[in-house]
Amino acid sequence: MATALGSCGSGDPATGPVRAQSVYTNNFFVPGVGYYHAPFRAWYSQPYNHFDAQRKQFFFGGQWAAQPHASITNISAPTPEMAARAQRGDVRRSGFGSSSRSHFVSS
Repeated sequence: MATALGSCGSGDPATGPVRAQSVYTNNFFVPGVGYYHAPFRAWYSQPYNHFDAQRKQFFFGGQWAAQPHASITNISAPTPEMAARAQRGDVRRSGFGSSSRSHFVSS
């Protein structure tokens, strides 16, 4: 399991509150919040670059695409807004539901 580097406090980031001052790696999972996508500085219901065999697409940053997302960013801090939303539990964890919220990115 990946670990997060917390810049404040000595608690476990997986069980502690989400903080904008802490950094998290891709696919860092926080129960009740979801999987962190470092390039997008937010949490989602699916892991970063999750491949869905039925769709034949990859999930990243709230969208589906034919190719996985390529980024050199594999660790980052969430935006203050996303950290606050994670505390309240209203993070929009895209990836479930209708296809009307999905986006196709062609390569």
